[in-house]
Amino acid sequence: MNRILAAAFALLVPTLALADVDSRFAKLRDESEPLGGLGAFLEKYVGECDGALVDPRCKQQAEAFRKKYTGKRLYMIITEDDAGMLSPGDFNPGTNEYTINITPFFSGGKYGLSHGAPKKTDAQGNPVMNYLTVSGTAPDMWNGGTFNRMFMARGVRAQVVFTPQSVWTLPKKGGGKTYGVNARIEAVLVTEGRTGNQLGLWLNGKDAGGR
Repeated sequence: MNRILAAAFALLVPTLALADVDSRFAKLRDESEPLGGLGAFLEKYVGECDGALVDPRCKQQAEAFRKKYTGKRLYMIITEDDAGMLSPGDFNPGTNEYTINITPFFSGGKYGLSHGAPKKTDAQGNPVMNYLTVSGTAPDMWNGGTFNRMFMARGVRAQVVFTPQSVWTLPKKGGGKTYGVNARIEAVLVTEGRTGNQLGLWLNGKDAGGR
């Protein structure tokens, strides 16, 4: 019974989270399979199969999992507490126009999902990714401080539609390798967590905030 309820909830999540959003994003969302948990998905997709107690069928199972999901459109929600990849950009006090920077790297456990395969890491060993930037216009009562505090207070979330492509590897600082999943990020909808109001939209490889 619990499995049935969980499955029903998973199907309802997109509708509950995005009951009234940009129709362009809603179309992609509705054509996608909801992702239950990013960490579990990445672990199965990467299939590192490392360690003495690994199931001998691990690599075979990982290959089957990748075959099933490579090229398949998926949908996930990044909640406020996990939305560290979103950061404030510029804010124009004269027009209330703003930009939001999205680092297209989504962590899940020991792995990450990225928009394309990263080519290098920074001094801390994190993959280096170029920003995706979205724009919008804030309400009249907002100012630059209001805009920045929303991010500091973890008041934004993201919904992402993506298509897995392959597994990437990078040398790990101190030895070994870092693994992740190369994906095509098809859309990112940034919303205010408290109200659900749209703040920005990345769609078809560009900022699509203006309808």
